[in-house]
Amino acid sequence: MTVKEIIETLQLTLVGGGQGMDKEVTGAYTSDLLSDVMGNINEGNVWITLQTHKNVMAIASLRDASAVILVKGLQPDADMLEKANDEGIPVLVTELPAFEISGKLYQLLFK
Repeated sequence: MTVKEIIETLQLTLVGGGQGMDKEVTGAYTSDLLSDVMGNINEGNVWITLQTHKNVMAIASLRDASAVILVKGLQPDADMLEKANDEGIPVLVTELPAFEISGKLYQLLFK
């Protein structure tokens, strides 16, 4: 499944990194602790978080994440958006809390 398909199915809002819409999604990882994500997210995963700063994009790029989903309607900082656009990693926004979007994404990917 691609990032674009996930956006459409889960009604997410794309706010940056639009050139990465065709990336394949292999799973997801939910965490707000940067060191935890750096050590545990897998290539091709979507990262679900409430962190909105540029360090998120540095880790997403380093670990080859397919996209980042910001929860609770949070919006990325300007420097995060700039990095997302530079790296081609989609940043998506949902009004849902992390628990709910994680469950929906799990059902979508592993039904």
